[in-house]
Amino acid sequence: MYGRGGEKPVIDVVNLSKAFGRLTVLSNVNLSVREGESLAVMGGSGTGKTVLLRNIMGLLTPDSGQVVVDGKTIHKLNREALFETRKKIGMCFQMAALFDSMTVEENIAFPLKRHTGMTKAQIGGRVDECLHLVGMKGTQRLRPIELSGGMKRRVGFARAIALKPKILLFDEPTTGLDPVMTDVIGRIILGLKLELGVTSITITHDLKSAFAIADRIALLFRGECIALETPEEFQKNTHPVVQQFLNGDADGPFLLDPPPPKLKPTDGEVVRADRNSMQPGRTT
Repeated sequence: MYGRGGEKPVIDVVNLSKAFGRLTVLSNVNLSVREGESLAVMGGSGTGKTVLLRNIMGLLTPDSGQVVVDGKTIHKLNREALFETRKKIGMCFQMAALFDSMTVEENIAFPLKRHTGMTKAQIGGRVDECLHLVGMKGTQRLRPIELSGGMKRRVGFARAIALKPKILLFDEPTTGLDPVMTDVIGRIILGLKLELGVTSITITHDLKSAFAIADRIALLFRGECIALETPEEFQKNTHPVVQQFLNGDADGPFLLDPPPPKLKPTDGEVVRADRNSMQPGRTT
């Protein structure tokens, strides 16, 4: 399924490779996101998920391959054209990246003041609309220090949609949040997709959120995209890495180094008994 959209890719990643020195982070990655589609990108830490987003934003230049956003090859754009394309993209940073010295209203108004000719009243109205969409109405005068982690993320979402972007990028939006707030964030992401009809990519480690919000799920493993499927297909995928990721099991091909041995609850009693027998003054 492809959300509200059709077959035309809004984001097209073609044979994308990126290395930093001897470390290859992305290796011939291919994936596309269709108009109105929600894609969840998953994988272990250090597998290149955030590097992928930075290439889409034009913050990094591919070593080979290309990223096409809304019909434009990002790394070939000049500075002015790149800025115009970025206005169509709303970036939701991992820890919200709010300006600490600004109120909630000022944070959301920031892109509107810089990139539009809206009046003060129009900006205020748009800020109210954005806060309503993320369930944060009435918080305009608060500062980031007065917000919880989940509230900060939602204000970050509100700022990201202020310019009515065509694309939303979420970089691990539920990291560090409790299970209840993780579910709230997932519902808001899904709500934004349905309400605004945006195309979105969400980087996440949370399987429950991914299955709830995604039309398709991509799994990166050692720099390659080894799966790009609907949630139903992903759950049935027999690839050993996919199954290990789904089961959250340390044993398998996912890790380069072997994990610690799997212990049973009773093993701890044996270990403690052995240590006690080694203490001075104890006899067996």
